[in-house]
This record gives sequence, C-alpha cells and structure tokens, in this order.
Amino acid sequence: MFFGSDKIQKMTSSIFQEVANRKQEANLKGKDVIDLSVGSPDFLPPAFVVDTLVDYAKDPSKYGYTLRGLSEFNEAVSYFYQQRYSVEINPQDEVLQLMGSQDGLAHLATAMINQGDYVLVPDPGYPIYEASVTIAGGEIYPMPLLAENKFLPKLDEIPLDVLQKTKMMIISYPGNPVTALADKSFFEEVVQFAKLHNILVVHDFAYSELIFDGNPRISFMSVPGAKEVGIEFNSLSKTFNMAGCRIGYVVGNHQAITTLASFKSHIDYGIFYPIQKAAITALTSDYSFLLEQVKQYENRRDALISGLEKSGWQVAKPPATMFVWAKIPDGWKSREFAFSLIDHAGVAVIPGDAFGKQGEGYVRIAIVQPPERLTEAADRIQQFLLASSIK
Repeated sequence: MFFGSDKIQKMTSSIFQEVANRKQEANLKGKDVIDLSVGSPDFLPPAFVVDTLVDYAKDPSKYGYTLRGLSEFNEAVSYFYQQRYSVEINPQDEVLQLMGSQDGLAHLATAMINQGDYVLVPDPGYPIYEASVTIAGGEIYPMPLLAENKFLPKLDEIPLDVLQKTKMMIISYPGNPVTALADKSFFEEVVQFAKLHNILVVHDFAYSELIFDGNPRISFMSVPGAKEVGIEFNSLSKTFNMAGCRIGYVVGNHQAITTLASFKSHIDYGIFYPIQKAAITALTSDYSFLLEQVKQYENRRDALISGLEKSGWQVAKPPATMFVWAKIPDGWKSREFAFSLIDHAGVAVIPGDAFGKQGEGYVRIAIVQPPERLTEAADRIQQFLLASSIK
C-alpha cells in the first residue's frame, strides 16, 4: 500500500548497503573480510581537536539549538582558504555551514532547480550528485569522464539544446570515484563555459587536502570569475577525520549560498556547539598534521599498488584522494568482480558501475587500512586471480 513517491522509485538501492550485506554474509561464514569499500577515515582527529570537543561538551549550557553556524566558524573557513589555497573568502556572505558536504549537495538541487531543469553530472560520479537531482525533479545529463581525456569532461560535446535547459553542472577534482586532478586551465574553461550558458558550477572539493607527490592544491575559487558562476563544497570529514561529527561548508557565489541557506533554515536547527568549536580549532591550526597525514596516505597507496603489481594487476597510481580507481582484469564485469572478491578473497571494494555507466570496467578501492593490511589484501587478490585463471 505504501510504496513511496515516484522519485524514490526511480532511485537505485545503495551499493554501499549491498556490499555491507555481502560482507556480513561472508563474516557469518567465518571469513575475515578486509573492508576497502567505504571512504570512512580510520585515522583519528588531531588530539587538539578532540580536546576542544570534550571541553565544550562538558558545558551543560551548550546543548541547545545553535540554529546557524557561529560567526567564528565562517571566519575560520575564510582563514583556512587564505592559508591553504590563497583564496579570499568573505566570511559574512560567502560561507555557509553544513552538516557535512553531502548534506549540502543533497539539498542544493531542491533549492536551485525547477522540475525539468537539466543538471550536468560527471559519469562516473559520486551517487548523491544524481540522487539529489532525481529528488528535485530535474533531468540528468551525464558527462563522460574517460581515461583518454584525463578524466575531464568534454564540454564542447554537450548538445546546445541540453545547455539551453541546463541550470547547474557538478564537477569534482580531486574526484570520487575517479581520482584525477584538474589544472587551472580546465577550471578557467569551466568559468567561461558557465558564463556563456548561464550555468551554476558546483565544485565538490572534499578531498582538497589528500593530494600526493607534491601536486598543487587548486581550489576552483582561485580562478578569476569563479565566484561569479560557482560554489565549492568542502568538509572536515576527510581533512581532519571528523566524519562522524557531520560538519562541512560551502563557499563562493553569494546568491547561491543565500538560496541554499534559506532552504536549510526550514529543515535543520544547526550543528552541536562543541562540534563547531572543534571544527574552528581544526581550521585554524598550524596544519602540520595535514602534511603527516598525506605522507601516511601516500605510503598506503604505494603499498597497495606495489602489491597489486606483483599479482599481475597493473593499476594506475592515484594522484590524490583516499581511493584507487582500478581498471579490472579482462573478462569481468565490475559487480561480478567486486562480489567475487568478497566471497573468495575476503576483500570488499565498490564496483565501478555503481557510480555511473562509464564506471563499468572499474572498481573503487578505499585505502582506509594500515599498509600491512593493504599488502595482505593485495596478496589475497593475487591468490584469487591465480585461482580464477586456472579455472
């Protein structure tokens, strides 16, 4: 009798839940599964962040509704952007606090688009991009991200009749699941493209501080004209390992931020005061923690890539993020390969097709385990591939 709305019926089930169920089934059979599926940091937040959270949590006067972000939080975001990306952000009207970047991304389409409006979405891309548009009643135009194009969309290949109905485009560099980086010339192209077609650019920058090998950290907001056409989402989940705290922010175009803030004022009552204070402490720290964390992720990446190469599986080394976007061996489909790894190798990854049509032929591997555990995962995969080839 109660089957949900047509919008919900159009949405697919969460692949993360499917993988979790498959992992649980393997666990019940006594199999140890190395979970490399969900991008949830296993590192701890910096001690000074935890201390701040604890100190304010002891204050019984801080348990009421906050209703909105503290002005100190906006100032901390502005400071962070200036220090890390050399970008000037006005804390008064160019910052909006969020319950994590996914919260903002989930609500943005409802706040910004009308039924039938088109949104350009990366394919493959993080599932909330597409889901948010579906919920809002919009239309999705997928932008293929292909290896031969360095995983950058070909903007000149988007049909004009689509662009005439397009309200927003979503991009993400460094990306998820595709771990590519974009340079300033691409962002400059995006700004000009958005101005020409009157499109709001939405840049998901959640992995802004997980960039390896000395590559530059490039905020979309650092490009001249970006604030005129776009906004940028960021989060403390990956940068400071505060995923469970659910706090993030969006910066950039004042009108877009005001619209989203108006929408959010109807659906939430603000973030727990101690969490806001902990976030402020993180954003205004000396950032030495971030340098060490990047080194640890690089070590993990190298341990996994080296192990997979020994198994004969040649995988591209990611320049950023906590993921490896791995082209699977010939003869497999993404979902078949991912589920077989859980069942037979005891390694959980996410099939690439969960992120869009162009994700078929890949899996996403999260480097959220210590190097020795990642090496063990590679050894198990080697045994699995060897057994599969014999069959």
